[in-house]
Amino acid sequence: MFRTLAKATAAIAVLCTVAGAGLVLNEEYANAGTEDTSSAASAGASFTGEKKIRIDGRTVDVSCSGRATHRHEPLVMLMAGGGEGLDNMAPLQKTLSKSNRVCSYDRLGEGKSDKPAPGTLQTMDDTGALLTKVLDRLAGDRPVVLAGHSLGGCIAARYTPGHTDRVKGLVLLDATVPHLTRDMNRTIPSDATGMAAQLRDGALAANEGQNPEQLVIADGPVRSAGRIPVEILEHESQYAEVPQYGPALEEMWAEGQREWRKISRNSHLTTAKGSGHYIHTDRPDLALEAIHKVTRRAAHAH
Repeated sequence: MFRTLAKATAAIAVLCTVAGAGLVLNEEYANAGTEDTSSAASAGASFTGEKKIRIDGRTVDVSCSGRATHRHEPLVMLMAGGGEGLDNMAPLQKTLSKSNRVCSYDRLGEGKSDKPAPGTLQTMDDTGALLTKVLDRLAGDRPVVLAGHSLGGCIAARYTPGHTDRVKGLVLLDATVPHLTRDMNRTIPSDATGMAAQLRDGALAANEGQNPEQLVIADGPVRSAGRIPVEILEHESQYAEVPQYGPALEEMWAEGQREWRKISRNSHLTTAKGSGHYIHTDRPDLALEAIHKVTRRAAHAH
């Protein structure tokens, strides 16, 4: 998630995004363009590269690559974690684009997109409304599979149940857990010190909107999206640097991943062996396998 405690990267899955920072788009995807004013159909099907589009007076940076040979083949939309731009998932996008149409975007406050309005807080509804308009421009009538990491996964999971007319599959890569504020308060006491205190205080502050997106990450129940295919991958080990609370934090995170299974009666949860929070970096093979599995099922269901 948010890159606020850089020295504690291995311990702070809910806050830091340093392990994958600095990944950049390959040149074939880096031909940044000017503002996109084309129709949804052409924007979603034709361009390859990175460009800026205007949505409600704001500039949003997007990247698309690969082609779909059939109109029922889903567009894969990659959604990065908090504190990160679309570059973080560029290697995954490059590989996926060999067989899929793939896009990614920077949410407001991230990467090269505009910042949210000064002094305002965003809600999940706000970031969901932006996602809808991005999909209008990039996907058109094509079905969509959302694949999100960390906060991006949480946003995708909150968004999907209300948009099953378009979103036909979901992949969660160590998604931020549904009740992070409650669970963090339960797991690390308020009198904790050192790195544990930094972790707790940083997570709570970020959830209240002290993050680049000015996004309030509110706790809430998991809503059902019916029977759409959902693959959930969770890390194997992440909290070694906070040994006093590490086992409890691991169980907290694992329970949150199990809770995400409620999003669909067709969900599957896997531990990504050998991975930390950055599953798409540590085990790209597993991330690719999960996305391919969901896109195949989504295409056949359409």
